[in-house]
Amino acid sequence: MNVDLFDFELPKERIALRPAEPRDSARMLVVTERLMHSRVSRLAEYLRQGDILVFNDTRVIPGRLYGKRGDAKIEVTLHKRESQTVWRVFAKPAKKCRLGDTLDFTGLKAKVIAIGDAGERTVKFALEDAKIWEALKEHGTMPLPPYIASQRSIDQRDDTDYQTIFATEDGAVAAPTAGLHFTEGIIAELDAKGIERIAVTLHVGAGTFLPVKVDDTNEHRMHSEIGEITASNAAKINNARSKGGRIVSVGTTSLRLLETAADEDGVIRPFKSDTDIFITPGYKFKAVDILMTNFHLPRSTLFMLVSAFAGMKTMKQVYEEAIKNEYRFYSYGDSSLLFPKKD
Repeated sequence: MNVDLFDFELPKERIALRPAEPRDSARMLVVTERLMHSRVSRLAEYLRQGDILVFNDTRVIPGRLYGKRGDAKIEVTLHKRESQTVWRVFAKPAKKCRLGDTLDFTGLKAKVIAIGDAGERTVKFALEDAKIWEALKEHGTMPLPPYIASQRSIDQRDDTDYQTIFATEDGAVAAPTAGLHFTEGIIAELDAKGIERIAVTLHVGAGTFLPVKVDDTNEHRMHSEIGEITASNAAKINNARSKGGRIVSVGTTSLRLLETAADEDGVIRPFKSDTDIFITPGYKFKAVDILMTNFHLPRSTLFMLVSAFAGMKTMKQVYEEAIKNEYRFYSYGDSSLLFPKKD
């Protein structure tokens, strides 16, 4: 499909630079056969007993590093972990990070050991495996998306604002932003209504923010990300569906992992591997019945995904409605609750 089909104009002032306070006060546009303006705090009203919410429990690491190669200043954003101390990264300026170069991030050193076809680098940090997380905490910063980081400084608030309350598994360099809206109050309401919830893990990479640079979606290559669904959680999802419950994916990251792990009958299999699934209109969804997600960038793979789920015509109307009604967009923005398009 032509990538231009997924373009739209978004006024700069619609980009949220801070999350709503409290988190669950964010607005939520509910998309069924009609559009309904609501709040995240009312989520339980749109679900029913027996449904199961699937969250992503990945934790964002301080994955942006500033340093030097010799006298040249460089910026590196971790993208995908190959081992504890070997990471694929996006480097700026990339031409300053040549094969074999040593990069110095104010004491934390790394060597460029590979250059990928798309220009990404692979670096190996000069420290023991067990020390990587503490080293990143000391030398790295929270990797806020470029559309936020370009408009304000990263500060201590972001250390908590850019983590979900479910975050337990270190490894992401971008937050599963649909989960940022959840509070203990919403969880209590969901529990009281008999709505189940489980967690899967997809370590979101910085590639989620990369623009689609080709003209045709068939030519776009997704960056792979590490994911896991345990056998016990796969069984819980399948059991809920067998009893008539709906699978509610909290975010596109959970959805991509669920669809990767599902067989043709929608049965979720245990999964522990990489996924580079790319979902565009025409894709037949096997596992997910409802999707809760934020508002995404134009021409992005995520806008393509939601267009596949709820219909391209519908999603263009949804985004027009959201812009007209001054919804807040992107990672710290408002939410939507999407029900699938009717055949």
